[in-house]
Amino acid sequence: MSLQSLRKIAPRNHLWIIHILSFVMLAMLFYFQWMIATLLTVVWIVSLYITVRRETGFYHDVESYVATLSHRIKRVGEEALLEMPIGIILFDENYHIEWSNPYIHQFGESDTLVGQSLSTLSEELIELIEREESETWIDLSGYMFRVEIKHSERLLYLFDRTSEHHIKQLYDEEQTVLAIIYLDNYEEITRNMDDSLKSQLNSEVTSTLNEWALHYGLYLKRTSQDRFLAVGTNKVLTSLEKTRFSILDDVRELTGDDEQRNPVTLSLGIGCGSVPLRTLGELAQSSLDLALGRGGDQVVIKDDSGKVRFFGGKTNPMEKRTRVRARVISHALKDLVKESDQVIIMGHKSPDMDSIGAAIGILNIAQANDVEGYVVFDPDDLNPGMHRIIEAIKEESSVWQYFITPDDADEIVTNRSLIVIVDTHKPSLLPNERLLSKSPYKVVIDHHRRSEDFIDDPTLVYMEPYASSTSELVTELLEYQPKKLKLKAIEATALLAGIIVDTKSFSLRTGSRTFDAASYLRSNGADTVLVQRFMKEDINHYIKRGKLIERAELYYEKIAIAVAEETEVYDNVLIAQTADTLLTMNGITASFVISKRDDEQIGISARSLGDVNVQILMEKMGGGGHLTNAAAQIEDSTIAATKEHLLLILEQYFIGRDES
Repeated sequence: MSLQSLRKIAPRNHLWIIHILSFVMLAMLFYFQWMIATLLTVVWIVSLYITVRRETGFYHDVESYVATLSHRIKRVGEEALLEMPIGIILFDENYHIEWSNPYIHQFGESDTLVGQSLSTLSEELIELIEREESETWIDLSGYMFRVEIKHSERLLYLFDRTSEHHIKQLYDEEQTVLAIIYLDNYEEITRNMDDSLKSQLNSEVTSTLNEWALHYGLYLKRTSQDRFLAVGTNKVLTSLEKTRFSILDDVRELTGDDEQRNPVTLSLGIGCGSVPLRTLGELAQSSLDLALGRGGDQVVIKDDSGKVRFFGGKTNPMEKRTRVRARVISHALKDLVKESDQVIIMGHKSPDMDSIGAAIGILNIAQANDVEGYVVFDPDDLNPGMHRIIEAIKEESSVWQYFITPDDADEIVTNRSLIVIVDTHKPSLLPNERLLSKSPYKVVIDHHRRSEDFIDDPTLVYMEPYASSTSELVTELLEYQPKKLKLKAIEATALLAGIIVDTKSFSLRTGSRTFDAASYLRSNGADTVLVQRFMKEDINHYIKRGKLIERAELYYEKIAIAVAEETEVYDNVLIAQTADTLLTMNGITASFVISKRDDEQIGISARSLGDVNVQILMEKMGGGGHLTNAAAQIEDSTIAATKEHLLLILEQYFIGRDES
């Protein structure tokens, strides 16, 4: 019997009302006509009997229907729980499976999951539950499941979303990727070539790139003598990343054996993400600019979220800057200085000799153009080895009076001030980052390879990773400034000290222009004896450095890693000096020193002779620097954990080199 039929036979409430009214009328009728009333009473009794009987039958049918319905609902619930295509798992407080429905068993390795840990489904599942996450994805036997987590019931619902995941994966793989390929040093290499050699080089490079593009399914189009445009997909990009862009090595090896010229190198700027083609092009160009700013011979990939990935950069960059460029930059800087009401100069935190020397050089440029200049200097953030040069500067009051604290700089800066940043391009490394937002006029002069973190909207940028030091760059700019103000001896000495320290006394990253700059400074009164006095080392520092060297271990037969004890604290200068010393040892091509610093961070100083790109290694640990000179600072870690992280990165780096 259905509920609909029950409704049809259900007695109405008005029948009972009629019976009651009829009874009242019968009682009244007995008073006037008892015989008729008696007859009607018999009829009323029969009607009442029929009504009561029907109601009793109705309630019996209802009870029977409800009992049948309850049984059916219970049965359906049991079947749904056991047979529906959704996984259901109950787990206990120790994350062991207490019960699971049969559907999920087909995706496990055994017939039942009961008694097993949730980690058998996914290693991250327990961690996500502890973090109070409500949803995650897991892979079971090649099927992708979306997991809903009910914490209060200790219950998991697993929904098969394999088809949905596959469609999304296909969509992601087919996303368009744009790449701009640039021959870094094509113009320099081909400048003095005859037509036949130039044609041969063009043919070799083009053929190599075409074969590479054909192999990976890229569309490649040459847009100029030194530039190509490539179009591919995310799937192709993933394949290229697995090879770590071996095309860089393939092109470099085309002319790498020719001792008469430098090898041809490539830089690739790649844009990817779910964005319009115009935006992809902008990302690709921005990536290429970053690659070239870092010295070329590398790949930079930037997606729509702003995340950047780096590959390559294993060789020393070829020097490209010219006297013409230095003169143009110097004249542009002079114009900016003259248009400003004052020049505020900042180096990086914990300044070294290169930072101080370059800042003093820019101060002289400002004064040579009759504009007030100030060097932002924090006396509380000074490395032990810098005290001697600061004391020497203090003795020259005509220079020291223009050194101001970061707080003083806040008070004097205006919207017409020219902010000049030297020896860094990272806002986070400045002693007073607030100044950047107080003036629209900013100049960056640096010799480090460009990193992802860069000062926003600079008016003028002079970044040359081919230079030995920022002091060398500033010295060249000084040569094209008005000659009415001669360099003071302490100014020339500070600039020369910056060059000598960064080149390790002209032994590393030294070109002909480096000696030209040193010669210019020497002719302007730079005191080499005073430089040596600045660089003198305290005997206690020497002993501490010896202890660190004693703890050095050798990896990959040529990598030295020295790790301080967890309780020992060393300043970053001593850590850097230790890395420099290790690099002088026979057979060592790269050195790393790890120690706790005064600020409770873990400091890493990295050095190499050029075979190992320590800049890329340190960037993966949150730092940066040069191919041969880099560093990183790690927060909330231990020395042991930092060493393990470094060893893992070294393993990936050397495996990548072997594969490429």
